[in-house]
Amino acid sequence: MNHGRFHYLFVRKSTIMNYSCTQIVIAAALILFCASCSNSASSGNDKADTHAKSDSAKVKVQADSIQNENPGDFADYYVVIADTGMKYQPLLKKMVNLSLFYSLNIDTMNRHYNFEKDLIALADDDPDELYAGEYYPRRYPSTTLSLEYLQYFQNKTREKTIALVTGIYEKESSADSALKLIQAKEPHGYKMKSHIYVGCMH
Repeated sequence: MNHGRFHYLFVRKSTIMNYSCTQIVIAAALILFCASCSNSASSGNDKADTHAKSDSAKVKVQADSIQNENPGDFADYYVVIADTGMKYQPLLKKMVNLSLFYSLNIDTMNRHYNFEKDLIALADDDPDELYAGEYYPRRYPSTTLSLEYLQYFQNKTREKTIALVTGIYEKESSADSALKLIQAKEPHGYKMKSHIYVGCMH
């Protein structure tokens, strides 16, 4: 099991820092990339639609199979979510804005949005052969920002709903403090207790 994937950088949530030039350049690049890719995505054909339906089914199957694992392979964590939606680009922009405003790190876990598949996924040539080209979920406590599929944290939800996760916490009190901070910028943000699979996925 590759533990390197779960290494996160923790930052102080209560301190608003000045933005560095590097952060601003990265943010601008992400937003410009998102805008340019959305134009190419709009010209998708029936083949792309077929890919999207296929990968939607894969996400559901993966989530369902995890729910049937050994109960000892799960942990109860508190997940703070700033917003949810079905569209990747608006949530990406919102995540970048939160990162700049609160000086919080974004951890993509080497995943990107594959427009052809309509899927948050590792690259097709990722060293992890089992999950290359597929979605790999965030599962451990950290205070970084990321975009995840909500159904890995909440069973009854619309397939492929994307959640802007601002942190996963072991203690509810820590999640409450983080939520209060996030709600100053995102009033509809919320906290949920989630029974997350932390066992081996290989």
